[in-house]
Amino acid sequence: MTGSQETGRLFGRRTVVAAVGAAGVAAALTACGGSDSDSPAGTAAEKPAGGGGEAGGSGGGGAGAGAVLAKTADIPEGGGKVFADKGLVVTQPTAGQFKAFSSKCTHQGCAVKDVANGMINCPCHGSMFDATDGSVKGGPAKAPLPAAAIKVEGDSITLA
Repeated sequence: MTGSQETGRLFGRRTVVAAVGAAGVAAALTACGGSDSDSPAGTAAEKPAGGGGEAGGSGGGGAGAGAVLAKTADIPEGGGKVFADKGLVVTQPTAGQFKAFSSKCTHQGCAVKDVANGMINCPCHGSMFDATDGSVKGGPAKAPLPAAAIKVEGDSITLA
């Protein structure tokens, strides 16, 4: 069959092959540009830190500045607590000293899991961050956790 005999066809073979190739490239670019998480879709490790930008600094949804995050008694001395819904981890390195950091690991964007023995721990690849200043203490992460702004007023910890 020649090109002149194909008048009834809607798309030629080259058009279909090109469209499939373009769709494949688009899918690959989407996969590369999405979450850096190695976890399955929908898990806590894939939720973005910053939860709307309260303490991280961009955009806004959810509770904003001034919203009570926790009571000081909720944050153990020498430990901390991860607020996955806010994209924050709050620590109390020494009595009465409270710090906050993004809960998004700087290695591949997983959500940190917990704070133990003065370390903020990422479950994805084992990165560990100092609970005092967010600096990297172990694992594949190279950059520290970004600090977040909080205020302690009485026994309440609020987003600044």
